Amino acid sequence: MAKYSSVIIGHETLDTNTDHLGNTVRIVGGAVIYSSASAHALGHRVLAVTKVAPKDIARIEEFTIPKEDIVVLPCEKSTEITNVYHTADKERRTCTCTSKGDPFRASEIPDADASIYHLAGLVYGDFDTEFIKTVSKKETLALDVQAMLRHVAPDGSMYFEDWADKRECLPCIRYLKTDAAEAEIMTGCKDRREAAKHLFSWGAREIMITHNTEVLIYDGRDFYTCPIKSRNLSGRTGRGDTTFAAYINERLGSEIPDALLTATATVSLKMETPGPFKGTREDVENYIKEMY
Repeated sequence: MAKYSSVIIGHETLDTNTDHLGNTVRIVGGAVIYSSASAHALGHRVLAVTKVAPKDIARIEEFTIPKEDIVVLPCEKSTEITNVYHTADKERRTCTCTSKGDPFRASEIPDADASIYHLAGLVYGDFDTEFIKTVSKKETLALDVQAMLRHVAPDGSMYFEDWADKRECLPCIRYLKTDAAEAEIMTGCKDRREAAKHLFSWGAREIMITHNTEVLIYDGRDFYTCPIKSRNLSGRTGRGDTTFAAYINERLGSEIPDALLTATATVSLKMETPGPFKGTREDVENYIKEMY
């Protein structure tokens, strides 16, 4: 059996992105693609588990990892999302889900030899509470909380609300990733450090909070931060996914400061080009020498 650093589970999506100037680009994305790309680029072998409807099977060509490391589960519908960005920094956007993929079930997930199971969902319902509890018994669990907070209304409009089962599920999570807005929704704290303290006190053991200026890590003892230094934001989509996957896979062999620097440099470089990160560890190391 192949040995993997992590198993990354989530839907692909066809994203239709319109910037604040009205320019529109259609691109196959999703946290599972951006996450697997950054981990793979840094030299980690990952297994991607996704769901794509038969008519959309060509979407898997957008993965940057080897085809033998991709598992496609049966699915009647694929996920499709439109994003309209209202500002140049792409921090404000309106999202609409025009097609929602089927939920993942714990019984569907392959029993891989992996150190981390990474839940890289897109919307509420991709994973339920029972899924989280079951998968957390396999190995270390990492969760991007977006899929617990971002809901789809009957008309396709998307909205955020707090995770009802957070107190029940957070003790199952080793690595938890939120952005600043999601952290505030969950804790009521605008201050990212205070939010991280709350999330830790509820059971998650290593907290990442991303912001357009920096990435913050809290392990219950110390805070660590690293600035984002992108020279442009043309590749803003996938920022958090790229960062989180790079970080948790690097943590398997590095202490927090080194893993954080590598992850933040990776996403800073990635955001300068649209699409998933297609560079190398050497590219990231050269970027660190130049920018950090």
